[in-house]
Amino acid sequence: MIRIKKLDIFIAKQFGLLFVGTFFICQFVLMMQFLWRYVDELIGKGLSLEILAQFFWYMGLMLMPQAFPLAILLSSLITFGNLGESSELTAIKAAGISLMQTFRSLIVIVTLICGCSFYFQNVVAPDANKSFAQLLLSMKQKSPELEIPEGVFYDGIPNCNLYVQQKDLNTGKLYGIMIYRMNGGYEDAAIILADSGMLQSTAEKKHLLLTLYSGEWFENMRSQDLAGSANVPYRRETFSTKRIVLDFDGGFNLADVTGIASDARSKSLAKIRHDLDSIREFNDSVGRAYYTQAKQTVFNIPGLTKDDSVKAEKAAKKIDFDSLYLAHKPEEKQEISRIALSSIGMNAAEISMKGDYSYAINRQERLHEIEAYGKITLSLLCIVFFFIGAPLGAIIRKGGLGVPVIISVLVFIVYYIFDFSGMRMARDDNWTVLFGKWISTAILAPLAVFFTYKANKDSVVFNMDVYKSFFRKMFGLRNKRHIFKKEVIIHDPQYTINAEKLNRITADIVDYSQRHSLLKAPNPIKVFFQEGDDRQIRDINEELEAVIDDLSNTKDKAILTYLNRYPVIATHAHTRPFRRRWLNAVTGILLPLGLFFYLRMWRFRLRLLRDLRVIRATNEDICRRIEEMRNEE
Repeated sequence: MIRIKKLDIFIAKQFGLLFVGTFFICQFVLMMQFLWRYVDELIGKGLSLEILAQFFWYMGLMLMPQAFPLAILLSSLITFGNLGESSELTAIKAAGISLMQTFRSLIVIVTLICGCSFYFQNVVAPDANKSFAQLLLSMKQKSPELEIPEGVFYDGIPNCNLYVQQKDLNTGKLYGIMIYRMNGGYEDAAIILADSGMLQSTAEKKHLLLTLYSGEWFENMRSQDLAGSANVPYRRETFSTKRIVLDFDGGFNLADVTGIASDARSKSLAKIRHDLDSIREFNDSVGRAYYTQAKQTVFNIPGLTKDDSVKAEKAAKKIDFDSLYLAHKPEEKQEISRIALSSIGMNAAEISMKGDYSYAINRQERLHEIEAYGKITLSLLCIVFFFIGAPLGAIIRKGGLGVPVIISVLVFIVYYIFDFSGMRMARDDNWTVLFGKWISTAILAPLAVFFTYKANKDSVVFNMDVYKSFFRKMFGLRNKRHIFKKEVIIHDPQYTINAEKLNRITADIVDYSQRHSLLKAPNPIKVFFQEGDDRQIRDINEELEAVIDDLSNTKDKAILTYLNRYPVIATHAHTRPFRRRWLNAVTGILLPLGLFFYLRMWRFRLRLLRDLRVIRATNEDICRRIEEMRNEE
């Protein structure tokens, strides 16, 4: 029997409240980003509040599956970031509860959200997508004066083809107008040319008023009486200004959904699988038909069977076409070449047309496969994002909306780049659909496992102090001493003994400086391929640190000032890069890396020389001050 513990309820409440808030935030951001793509379809169309409400409603239903994983990522980051920042996560671990046990209730919740995401994609989103596309198409057809493109014929107005060379978006004026009116069919088409014009809807939204400037009107005068005549009269009219009323219902009417219903985004997973069988069967039949036509075209034999095709190919190989060509007269050769080139051109054009058609029908198959895989990957993304966000929150231990939002944006950018690139490559048949749609999940899933493992082991992989310490050591950066006067002193320093030790340290430094020439460049062979450790400088540093530790109990301000002058010595950095011999050898073999560590070590030698001079001068100052204190007593 499953027991629900108080900790599970507590964490579920923390996550649930944040999930609701972050979901609406993510939904709002996605809708605003999506809205910018269609803002031109909404402005200036005179749409009612009911139509706008439907537009945003269908848009929200379509974007809900995308908002689910984003909300899970952000809410899980904030939840465990808050627990870590307030030390509640530390108390939970101290009670013997592992991080995975802490995740237990949220794993159940996230799995349910994953199922809801799949339900929305498979049941709700197809109908919402279909309704949204129908609504969007109806919006485009509502005010055609805003939709007329430049440089192509526009047939959105009944019985009329309109060509506009250029249009001014600020004033709405059209330039270089050509109109084909076909009220009586193509034979009685009227052609209207104008330098400029304006197209506006009437007040009742039932007609369009077209005002033309500086143009000509050509119209056939064909009638029933002249039906058998070869000469057809026409009418030509030149005008400076002319107004034409075109029939057009400018009210809002829903467009036909026949073409929209075939879109893969408007189908459920079962419908996609059913239609894929029909699409593949149709594609195969087209491929077989093209293959048969190609065989017949090559040998010019209608109804050629497979066995006959093989025989024809063998027979063609025995024919010497060059000898046959050379046997003809020059004028016959030219005619043969002309016919051959013409035939090649026709075949090339036909193959190009067939190739474009084959690419189109294969693209339709790939789009259905992409949509089918997308419903699964986007649902599983909820679980993947949870196992990225929750461990990262436990590691970083930063709550609020600052760091979690930054990390969420970075993770989503990585996902979006791989998912969008994979979708484009799969759609264009550069990658397989399976690889293109699963590449983002295949990259993020190992990251989720890695972060969960590190968080469960209390890793410091995201502890910035560790990285700061590493790079400080790498580039030879060090902290200065900060020794302050102690409020409570248990034992006073042994000034006389410390003075003797400092004099002995000074003598050892003089002896060390005479035996080691720190100004010279180190020997690369000794550095990378031989064992070597400067034990003398290590002993000097240990004795000096003992004296500093004892003198830090003093009440004298001058001695405290002198103690802060002592540098922090790196005892082995001037002899070799690493402590392990094999690692030094590998570094020496890799020339660019070895050169960096060689110059770094030379820098440490020069710094050690400078440090030794500072230590000698500071020893003398402290010994002098101890002598003054002794005389004062």
